[in-house]
Amino acid sequence: MSTPQTLAAAHAEVKAEIARTDTKTGLLLAFVGAVLAGSWTVARDVPLALPACIAGGLGMGLLVVAAGLLLRSVRPNVKGRHGFPLWSTLTAEEITATLAQVDLSADIAGLSRLAVAKYTGLRRAIDLTCVGGALLVLAVVIAVVGGAR
Repeated sequence: MSTPQTLAAAHAEVKAEIARTDTKTGLLLAFVGAVLAGSWTVARDVPLALPACIAGGLGMGLLVVAAGLLLRSVRPNVKGRHGFPLWSTLTAEEITATLAQVDLSADIAGLSRLAVAKYTGLRRAIDLTCVGGALLVLAVVIAVVGGAR
């Protein structure tokens, strides 16, 4: 049986999970950006064989897709029904009336769906980052082995 305290605790937990996911997404986005910038700088100045270019290009492409997924998962939903966008469209009286009829369980369900969507995007971006990084490592190995001949 849910009580106002358990609903409030669940609501806070879901909001905290969204914040943690956004923090992880921001850190991964910074990492992917640094890897892309570093890889581009190195690849631009080093003559590479065709297989190394192909592997590196695929790796860079996957990292760009991962960055897109990360940006999409933290993109603000200005038309959403939670928080600032909702409050900015209401008068003071409408805010009071809305808060008087808040269904916390429905809000928890909506926020949970948002958290799962963000988490899914983050997982996909992590998978793409791993594969893209492996392809960049493969490109380095090909370049080093090819250059040693």
